[in-house]
Amino acid sequence: MLSKKTKYGLKALTYLARAKGKEPVQIAEIAKHENISQKFLESILLTLRRNGFLGSKKGKGGGYYLIKDPADIPMTTVMRVLEGPIAMVPCVSLNFYEKCDDCPDEATCSVHKLMLQIRDSALDVYRSNTLADIL
Repeated sequence: MLSKKTKYGLKALTYLARAKGKEPVQIAEIAKHENISQKFLESILLTLRRNGFLGSKKGKGGGYYLIKDPADIPMTTVMRVLEGPIAMVPCVSLNFYEKCDDCPDEATCSVHKLMLQIRDSALDVYRSNTLADIL
């Protein structure tokens, strides 16, 4: 299930991508428009800024803004930053692989085979979409 952090992060990114003139947008405006707790949104926006999606400006007229074109923001990257590994189990993760403690043989594990298919399907969707595509 998609976490609220990821859902709200996607909503905030799309709101910023639609912002007129690409001027900084205050957290309060995004929170009100998207019905997100301002404190929770602040944490999400900081994560997105630290990972190179957003810039921020302090003071009067300050706020957050996209620093990349929406077409240059792949959903694979957004999902990994906000949600973590795309794979549902560590034994099929591309970036965070770990062998499962309770599995004697991945090659014959039915769960492993199913999770590989799910991971690959999710990656296909994320790889074929950018922030521009979901606007």
